[in-house]
Amino acid sequence: MSIYVGNLSYEVTQDALTAVFAEYGSVKRVQLPTDRETGRLRGFGFVEMGTEAEETAAIEALDGAEWMGRDLKVNKAKPREDRGSFGGGGGGNRGGGGGYGSRNRY
Repeated sequence: MSIYVGNLSYEVTQDALTAVFAEYGSVKRVQLPTDRETGRLRGFGFVEMGTEAEETAAIEALDGAEWMGRDLKVNKAKPREDRGSFGGGGGGNRGGGGGYGSRNRY
């Protein structure tokens, strides 16, 4: 399981985030996603801790806490949705239509 950490400063580093969470147990991994186009941090990250108890302690202590001038949003990460290969939803009929007998004949 992993912890979602939102409302992060765009200046945060993996080392700094690791140090904050290390106060509550062993940190196995820290991920700070970046924007594909700009390379800039996206303002959130994920932290994996050694045990469920350590994760719970970190969530309880840090959710709503102020760090680097921002109020953190910390909770259990939800599983990633499978977005498919085309992104977005919708589907359905996108015009066209047709089939046998659908042309205007006259």
